[in-house]
Amino acid sequence: MAPTLRRVATIAPLHLVVLAGRERLDRPVRWVAVSELEDPTPFLEGGELVLTTGMRLADADAVPYVSRLVARGAAGLGFGVGLSHGAVPPSFVAAAEAEGLPLFEVPRDTPFIAIGKAVSELLAAEQYEEISRAFAAQGRLTRAALQPEGVEAVIDRLAREIGGWVLLLDETGAVRHAAHVTGHVTGHVTGVTGVTGSAAGTAGGREPGWAEAAARTLEPELIRLRRTPTLSSVALAGPDEHVIVQPLGRRAFFAVGSSRPFSPTRHTIVNAAGSLLTLSIEQERARGREQRAAEARVRAAALSLLLAGEVGAAEEALAALSGKPGRQAGPPARKPPQPPQLPRGPLSVLACAHADVDLDDLAEALPCFTAPRGGLLVAITPAAEAEAIAEIAGRHGRVGVSSPGVVTVEGSADDTAGRVAGNVAGDLAAGLDQAERALASATPAKPVVRFPDLAGQGLLSLLDPAAGASFAAALLAPLREYGSRADLVESLRAYLTCNGHWDAAAQRLGVHRHTLRYRMRRVSELLGRDLDDPAARAELWIALSL
Repeated sequence: MAPTLRRVATIAPLHLVVLAGRERLDRPVRWVAVSELEDPTPFLEGGELVLTTGMRLADADAVPYVSRLVARGAAGLGFGVGLSHGAVPPSFVAAAEAEGLPLFEVPRDTPFIAIGKAVSELLAAEQYEEISRAFAAQGRLTRAALQPEGVEAVIDRLAREIGGWVLLLDETGAVRHAAHVTGHVTGHVTGVTGVTGSAAGTAGGREPGWAEAAARTLEPELIRLRRTPTLSSVALAGPDEHVIVQPLGRRAFFAVGSSRPFSPTRHTIVNAAGSLLTLSIEQERARGREQRAAEARVRAAALSLLLAGEVGAAEEALAALSGKPGRQAGPPARKPPQPPQLPRGPLSVLACAHADVDLDDLAEALPCFTAPRGGLLVAITPAAEAEAIAEIAGRHGRVGVSSPGVVTVEGSADDTAGRVAGNVAGDLAAGLDQAERALASATPAKPVVRFPDLAGQGLLSLLDPAAGASFAAALLAPLREYGSRADLVESLRAYLTCNGHWDAAAQRLGVHRHTLRYRMRRVSELLGRDLDDPAARAELWIALSL
């Protein structure tokens, strides 16, 4: 905030005398301009204290001169005496009083430069104070970010710093956290969001649901920020409210509102809070990814124990996953938590392959026991729910489903001894084998394949399942282990399906035919087989089908 005329008038060494406009002395002074022109307004921006000795001014010039200064937005007029005029002409005093323009008499012994220096020092001190306030606020926001509640603490602190309200929104626009300072917020988001709230300063603050209502009406601005990545923020202003909306990375937003316009210092505070919130949210996501990776390792170990027949030990390992979840950057997971124990009753096994979806993300979407294994996601689910879960998994990749009830586990959910019917380890291994066989036949056009659907496939049905699977795994292993982003197995499948026609196979994969030619050369080199040899093609097709 710039110093006021009243503050300048109180500087004793300047000996300024107020002659007119005393009721307007609270106007801010943004600069001092010295001019002896009859019309200095073309060289003014507004907010200046204009100083003149009246060298070219006569009584008749008083009204037009003062009127032009007022129209231009000058803060006040200082009239130097002792040179051109022995005293300030009464006509200028009257005109200034009539226009409400503060008028000072500047004595002969007070040089104009002294007034300029005094105002400059006040402006510098004010700017330093503003910067100090901004640094202090940034420090308080940083300390809030270091608190256990992190993001929420920053939101609460920011609301106090700006004396208004703050919303933290997730990527969908839903309210994750909201805060406001009671008694320092306007009663409604008038002219900006159109949300009616309770009056400021009431004991209860805003009406219940004000945050959700504000979030709904801010949705158009969120859409703008999503669609225009170059936009760093959106500023809105109404008669009673000023709002800033900023994205926090790509998965969150925050909105800040106040009854007062945002000064440069308050903008700095809001931007600092935005940086801290972005950092905190990214740290939360990193912690979430680490936690999910750790949980995936536990589930993978539990699956290995189940395949070894150690049902009780597997369930003890899974029980460790029922502890408190880590902090999440966004709303709570919409799916129910994964069961800490293996379900009872008839079970089905699913094998899911998702090239473009993180397996941890897929595991979050499936409401059943899941575990990563060999680049696949294995799901064990009650047989009655297998179809629904396969449909969810099939939306983003390929899924193989075992026969219903291939595994049966009896006993209560608390029975960690794992009383079972039959050989759980053997049945589970068989179910996993069935799911992987079905997965091998899945295609983008038919992403979900069930093992019973494979019956009656001609010559392949005559092969020993275990021997055939072992042969296929060994033959295709070099392709699966190839360290490249290209999926050589799927490329080979498309090439053979299209009977070696480059254009058709490349179109099926969505790549250029030269890219496919290169991949097939790599397949030939890795396998040591000539793909033009019908016998090699037949052998590879059988392996892929198995």
